[in-house]
Amino acid sequence: MAAIAAVFDQLPAAAIVVIPDDCYQGVAGLAKAGQERGRWSVRKLPVADTSAWLSAAANADLIWLESPSNPLLAIADLDTICAAPRKPGSILGVDNTFATPLNQRPLELGADISIQSVTKFLGGHSDLLGGIATARNSALASALRHTRELTGATPETLECFLAVRGIRTLAVRLQRAQESAGILATRLEAHPDVTLTRYPGLPAHPTYEAARRQLKGFGTIISFDVHGDAQAAEDVCVRLRLISHATSLGAVESTIERRAGIPGQEHLPPSLLRLSVGIEAVEDLWRDLDQALRSVVSA
Repeated sequence: MAAIAAVFDQLPAAAIVVIPDDCYQGVAGLAKAGQERGRWSVRKLPVADTSAWLSAAANADLIWLESPSNPLLAIADLDTICAAPRKPGSILGVDNTFATPLNQRPLELGADISIQSVTKFLGGHSDLLGGIATARNSALASALRHTRELTGATPETLECFLAVRGIRTLAVRLQRAQESAGILATRLEAHPDVTLTRYPGLPAHPTYEAARRQLKGFGTIISFDVHGDAQAAEDVCVRLRLISHATSLGAVESTIERRAGIPGQEHLPPSLLRLSVGIEAVEDLWRDLDQALRSVVSA
């Protein structure tokens, strides 16, 4: 979060900030807090509304994209938006946490800043907090570094060690979890107790074509709506035995959570569950999901 805040800190007074209507709640909260203080004004746009992003680029001081988005997994037309004419001096940032640098490289597409949560996939073991902001422009990189020093966001030695350790195995972890996610998404899509499955690699996904064009892999995150209400979704989480009921994601262990139960996420479908697929055996994960879904519906 400190890396994201450092980007927002670069904005001029009375800036115009454009963010997705589906994004990490920390970004939404940061944007809202700054607007309430009169620091900037905020506009929210649907991730997949490319024409709206292109129009906003002419006046925005910060264009903040998240692709895939959290937790609806919408894919933005990053190549098109990054290539569009923008307001001089503006910043285009991309939260690349869900894609990871192995599946997508926003700077190569024309973004000014790429953000990665080290807490999630890069670390990969649920044992550190951290974030990385990478800039194409050396002056912007220097400004971000200066903000980090002033705010005390310099990571400790242990966190750096854990991050490097995790990054060394990112490729093999991502490959294993991503393969499993594709299998699970296909099965969830056909499950009688699931009303909607969202995964960028499914041909039925609304932004599948953009995902296929831009991503080297479809990722390890699936979101799906359980048949029934919010309580039914909560009950599924409780009845899982292998998959952990937890907020974090991107680790070696699979985790799941009902996102509408989180403050600031009430706009989401009440029965939506976000599943982060780990490196466990895919058949074990499927048996766990299937038994939990069936037991709740039959209860």
